Amino acid sequence: MKIKVKKSFTLFSIVLFISLIFIAFVLNSCESKKPAKGFEDEIYVVADSVEYEQMRESLQLVLEKEISTPQPEKLFTLKRINLSQLDNNERAKNLIIAAPLNSGSQTSKYINAVVDSSVKSKLETDSSFVVYKYDLWAKNQIVVVLSAPTVQELNHKILQNSDNLLYAFQKESDERLFSNLYNPHYEQKKIEGKFLKDYGWVIYVQADYVVALNKPEDKFIWLRRSPGSDMERWIFIHWIDNATPDYLTQDSIKVIRNRLTKKFYQTMDDSSYVVVAANDFVVKEVNLNGKYALFTQGLWELNIKGMGGPFVNYFFYDEKQQRIYMIDGSVYAPKYYKRNLIQQMDVTLQSFRTEAELSKERKEDLLDAVKD
Repeated sequence: MKIKVKKSFTLFSIVLFISLIFIAFVLNSCESKKPAKGFEDEIYVVADSVEYEQMRESLQLVLEKEISTPQPEKLFTLKRINLSQLDNNERAKNLIIAAPLNSGSQTSKYINAVVDSSVKSKLETDSSFVVYKYDLWAKNQIVVVLSAPTVQELNHKILQNSDNLLYAFQKESDERLFSNLYNPHYEQKKIEGKFLKDYGWVIYVQADYVVALNKPEDKFIWLRRSPGSDMERWIFIHWIDNATPDYLTQDSIKVIRNRLTKKFYQTMDDSSYVVVAANDFVVKEVNLNGKYALFTQGLWELNIKGMGGPFVNYFFYDEKQQRIYMIDGSVYAPKYYKRNLIQQMDVTLQSFRTEAELSKERKEDLLDAVKD
């Protein structure tokens, strides 16, 4: 009896030891992965040249959407590579591996080799099934596998899943960008703590932003970066107390924004002011940190013309505070491409939190900064 127990214990010990070794190996492998590399707006597509031409239009329609800044710029740019080039590009930030399942191409054979039978079955039968892999070969990487029985069905799948595909790449890109933007050593916690103490909300303030206007009577804060330069960025936060969700309409966005910019976004001689440009004003419903919000991407200009640029805007209701918030970011950079700049503004706006959304430690940290 003792011998059996001893053997059982020994076997258990061996299994436990092997399990611990395996777990340690997995954890070490995850930690040892290098960061993904490349441009944020570039997506590598691993595909056979002939098959790519058959699906290129669908992929471009979904992922190469244009935004006006005011010159047209693409959200993402596609770059096709052969399967033989994957080893040299496996750390790319954004990757798509695409081919029909049974075409016999090298990419098709690769997909069949790397997916298990259950995944292959879903790729064959489910027109909404797409494989999303994160941190596969590098940290903060997204790899998407697109496949279907035929090229025609694959094109249909790409178009049917257009919103989800674009959202997946944008979300991962935003998370990468915020991790690069956020640096506690360059964070102005004193300003953030003052906003939290005085107004009950906080937004990430980088070191090179200044508080241009603090108007509690108007419930308006204006943050500026590089004022007077050829690459300015502006953020404003405005709120309405004792409000209801009835304010959340597309018309309200233009009316409220124009009222605020007419009063606060004026030229030095007060001869002109900023307004929403008539064209390129797109509003959609989004989830902002768990809240329903209206997201606007548009163009601003002076009422006398002559200068302008892109802006992004979130308009939402906070039930606990019974407040309507409008948070807005604008870019003025006439000599530069502005796609990445406006994405930085968007990511910064997404850092907005009300007091109730902060952890106890985060609140204490920010409020302590005000005391120093």
